[in-house]
Amino acid sequence: FEITPDIDMNLMQPNQSLTGLTGRVMNMIEEVLEQIQPNLLLVQGDTTTAFAAALAAFYRKIPVAHIEAGLRTHNNYNPFPEEANRRLITTLAEIHLAPTQLARLELLREGVSESKVVVTGNTVIDSLRYTLRQQFSFENTPLERIPFKEKRVILITCHRRESWEENLTNICLAIRDLVACFDDVDVVYPVHLNPKVQDTVHKCLGGTERIHLTPPLDYITFVNLMRNCYFVMTDSGGATEEAPTHHKPVLVLRDVIDRPEACQLGLAKLTGTGRERIFSEACRLLSDPVLYRSMADGFNPYGDGRASDRIVEVISRWASGASPLLPPEREFNVDAEQSYRLKKEAEFISLSEEGAAIH
Repeated sequence: FEITPDIDMNLMQPNQSLTGLTGRVMNMIEEVLEQIQPNLLLVQGDTTTAFAAALAAFYRKIPVAHIEAGLRTHNNYNPFPEEANRRLITTLAEIHLAPTQLARLELLREGVSESKVVVTGNTVIDSLRYTLRQQFSFENTPLERIPFKEKRVILITCHRRESWEENLTNICLAIRDLVACFDDVDVVYPVHLNPKVQDTVHKCLGGTERIHLTPPLDYITFVNLMRNCYFVMTDSGGATEEAPTHHKPVLVLRDVIDRPEACQLGLAKLTGTGRERIFSEACRLLSDPVLYRSMADGFNPYGDGRASDRIVEVISRWASGASPLLPPEREFNVDAEQSYRLKKEAEFISLSEEGAAIH
């Protein structure tokens, strides 16, 4: 994105603990806040960095605006520590920039004032659309030898703490089963650098024919990998949000989901982390063209590419004391329940046409 940070706090350490990271973030952010004296602090997402920065700002009575507010699983240990982080940020924030109407409803149920919540869409869709406009080639990348034209390529990402050890082993074994069952399938798995992920993945999948374990990919390469794959299997919230723009079905390798809109629309399916269930659902997608089409044909419920514009407008209006923070007609507004009904109607029509064609 050609953005150069003015300040790099150089916080990351090998095998760091959450406690140690939180302390370093708060100490460093406090120095930055003292230096800059901001009128507002923007934090994005649900990382430990976002929470610790928000807390440091709160201690100095600096207002906080939370981008991607309101995502919930209602299980503090799944995802861990992200679920607790975002709940804690909510208690500290002055402005809540929710990506969807469902996220907005979660915030209102928790008692957040309606006047402080704006539905913007998710900035990840802005980034995605920006990136897709750029020319790209897989030449001189780790993917230059992937047979996208000859094979159905499945994209895998899996790195969350709750997926480590037994769950990650189950996921890897399901992937191995899948490749053994379908000769026309290749798998690309960019492997997270965390040693616990590396050890399990390479032990289970290393050296397996048609399974390509790559280093983590830069954003533009990853986006184009998703663009050219057949479908996505992931425990990543970001990948779940991006895939509908590419019209790629998603199997969500988690027990709970904090971005349920794609599942409600039939664009994604929650599989859990069991070996047999993951294998079964992937086999269905590879074997049933009607199911595949129903999961691939839809719009992205997470944004329209204008979230950043809305956020800038919200900040400007907040700074000038304007109310509301954003006129309702300017908000991102996709009624997930209505969209779900429309999706099911379209799926029924598709099934009817398929039956007529066979007859």
